[in-house]
Amino acid sequence: MVWVFENDQPIYTQLVDQIKVAIVSGELPPGARMPAVRELSLEAGVNPNTMQRALQQLEREELVYAQRSAGRFVTEDTAVIARVREALAAEKVRRFREAMRALGCGEEEMRTLLFGSGEGQNGNLS
Repeated sequence: MVWVFENDQPIYTQLVDQIKVAIVSGELPPGARMPAVRELSLEAGVNPNTMQRALQQLEREELVYAQRSAGRFVTEDTAVIARVREALAAEKVRRFREAMRALGCGEEEMRTLLFGSGEGQNGNLS
């Protein structure tokens, strides 16, 4: 994983968000064993306690589960993964719309920017 941190929010929440993206994108597939806390913290360049806090949050959100003496694993519940993916996508869309409104763009202009203005547009992002 490539870890990128900003100064606008706590590191552990950024860790949670980045691991969520890795899970919903399939980089960490359902049932995959998670690297150990120390390994992840070294890779990300963060304190192990911070990584532990992030992983505990992911457990609370049921994206990751712990098996005694075997480590942590990505959930195999694809409905949970789909729900999280949808929530992440909705948040990205909300932020995009907010940023475009701040630039003075209306809904129609946003659609044109995303999909073009040609005839026969069906709303696909391709």
